[in-house]
Amino acid sequence: MLNTIKRFFDTHLAPDSAEAKQDPEHATRLAVAVLLTEIAEADHERLPDEEAALLDAVQNHFGLDDDEANELITLAEKEHAESTDYFQFTSLINQSYSREQKIKVIEALWQIAFADQELHKYEEHVIRRLADLIHVPHKDFIAAKHRVLDSAQNCNPDVS
Repeated sequence: MLNTIKRFFDTHLAPDSAEAKQDPEHATRLAVAVLLTEIAEADHERLPDEEAALLDAVQNHFGLDDDEANELITLAEKEHAESTDYFQFTSLINQSYSREQKIKVIEALWQIAFADQELHKYEEHVIRRLADLIHVPHKDFIAAKHRVLDSAQNCNPDVS
């Protein structure tokens, strides 16, 4: 498994890889995936719905297939476990992402938080903190929450 993670990093995320040179967002992929992983684990309970939402968010956000998305999530989980703060991740996002891209990250965080049909106070707290750290204005933070909540309620009226 470690070889798989290393191969994915070397191929897709390493700063000197051919892909990273062609696409400056490759290094940021890991940072975003770590933040998505943080939300999936924020309430100290990672349910199957959250797992599915995490995989879906990584696939949709980056256009990855199942194997690539799972490899990125595995690498993100490792980085998440070894990290002590958000700076190394949020600074990459701030350097690389536009305002609109940052709002899409916040929407993905909300989608994972609402995946289990229950918003835990820790999930909301972490998303609020991450929105501040990547300089997403409060009005956009709230608008993203409402867009995701409205979408979730249209799919499942039990979401609150």
